Amino acid sequence: MSNTKSNPPAAEREARDERDRENARELGAAGSRLSTAPSEESSAGLPAMGVIGWVRWFWRQLTSMRVALILLFLLSLGAIPGSLIPQNSVDEMKVETFKKAHTTVSPIYEKLQFFDVYSSVWFSAIYILLFVSLIGCIVPRTGQFVGQLRSRPPGAPKRLTRLPAYTTWRTGAEPEQVREAALAMMRKRRYRAHTAGDAVAAEKGYLREAGNLVFHIALIVMLVAFAFGQLFKSEGGKLVVEGDGFSNTLTQYDDFKSGSLFDDDSLAPFSFKLDKFTGTYERNGPQRGTPRTYEAHVTYEKGAYGKPQKSVIKVNEPLVVDGTKVYLNAHGYAPVVSVKDGRGKEIYRSPVPLLPIDNNVTSTGAIKVFDGYRDKNGKKTQLGFQAFFVPTFAGNGKGTMFSQFPAADMPVLALNGYQGYLGPDSGLAQNVYQLDKSKMTEFKDAEGKQLKQRLLVGETMKLPDGAGSITFEGIQEWASFQITEQPASGWALTGAVAAIAGLAGSLFIQRRRVWVRAVRGADGVTVVEMAGLGRSESAKLPEELADLAVALIESAPPEPDAAPGAEPDSSPEPDSDSVEESSEEPAEGAEK
Repeated sequence: MSNTKSNPPAAEREARDERDRENARELGAAGSRLSTAPSEESSAGLPAMGVIGWVRWFWRQLTSMRVALILLFLLSLGAIPGSLIPQNSVDEMKVETFKKAHTTVSPIYEKLQFFDVYSSVWFSAIYILLFVSLIGCIVPRTGQFVGQLRSRPPGAPKRLTRLPAYTTWRTGAEPEQVREAALAMMRKRRYRAHTAGDAVAAEKGYLREAGNLVFHIALIVMLVAFAFGQLFKSEGGKLVVEGDGFSNTLTQYDDFKSGSLFDDDSLAPFSFKLDKFTGTYERNGPQRGTPRTYEAHVTYEKGAYGKPQKSVIKVNEPLVVDGTKVYLNAHGYAPVVSVKDGRGKEIYRSPVPLLPIDNNVTSTGAIKVFDGYRDKNGKKTQLGFQAFFVPTFAGNGKGTMFSQFPAADMPVLALNGYQGYLGPDSGLAQNVYQLDKSKMTEFKDAEGKQLKQRLLVGETMKLPDGAGSITFEGIQEWASFQITEQPASGWALTGAVAAIAGLAGSLFIQRRRVWVRAVRGADGVTVVEMAGLGRSESAKLPEELADLAVALIESAPPEPDAAPGAEPDSSPEPDSDSVEESSEEPAEGAEK
């Protein structure tokens, strides 16, 4: 019973294969070379065991569309941990924080190189294999496509009735006149056409395969551009207070990262000064506090002796100087404070940038006085103050010290002070927003409690025992900038645009061939046959063939007893030289 059930499907497959082979023999060259994609190999055609055979087999698999799609999918899949897990190349502090918070999975992530995804061995292997796969596909297909452009469309197959779109009629016009009219009509409609024996062969839609090749070449351009950009890129941050400036040298950056092949001498020579930061915010409604104006007014100079120029940097509207982009990242306040010693001598006066901790720019930080201060006994020492700043204070008795609005409507600075050793010579990097109190003594008030005070602009906090004072002099604003140089970004954009254009062409343009055969029948009446063949099934091919037939009827009107599409009374015998050699290649090539 099982044999009875399994035989019919096998017989159907054999019959279908035989029909396909018969169609291929009938169409011959007319059905081949509609695509530059390589033909799929059957299991019987696999190479014999051996080094060379397996190398050839591996290369053919690598350059197939199936493997290219798998590699592209793996590349996208591999980018997921790079987006979800902190990367050392972006922020090492976040990586360390993540490791401390996730002690179980962090060792596993380290072994899998999840903290350095884009420079990992496995991601690089996928990247290189995809690159090789695309090149191995494009080079031979480009040669084949150029060969197709230089060759003429193939002649008509022996039986046009086997093609998916077909029509015929009888006409009183001479066969030569019909062929000449068909040739002129095809060329007028931008077909590549020529007369081959008793038929006119025409072809159109080469931009489909050109778009396919452009898409693959554009992918290679994008891969090369991204790789080049990662190797030679530079990126750094700089916080600038109003009135201060920045020069594009390595020592001026607050933090700096670069590609492995970056050269410090390649930094573009320019400088800029932050003249003013302007920020306005929504005052009412559900979007209260949302920025409406957020821009940095700068004066910049190209080179060492460049002419000063004015510019405004906004969010997503960077300043571009010689390929380097200066983005506006963040904004905050820098209270201006002055510190005097016990003798009333001013030893420190400077704006101190503080770090925002919420959307209303409530800010914290540290004020550090390293040099110039002596205590009441004349001994050199250092001062430190923990600072908490709110641009809009809620008011005394409101129960909160957090800012109520991001604009500086009612600025208040809260301080508490320390004296001792700040540790600048310890050899360890210090956070400018934090105060190391391990070797410092806290100031106490008359009641022996921690000395702390809220200051309005112009107010002063007196230090105990004649230790001096600190005054809240005013407010300046600061802006944080990201200075980025990303080589080959223009090539990457060009590749992306070209890839979209090529993909659109390969999807919406159909490669098709049309043949018009005109021969004299046995009864002396000219029989006209028109047929079309496309790379894929399309409802537009029969419609296009019908339009061509209507246009040709003007030059070859049908006989009164015959209409287009009717079967001729007598079958014409085509010239033997019009039938090209049979080809075993199927009409539909495997896509790459």
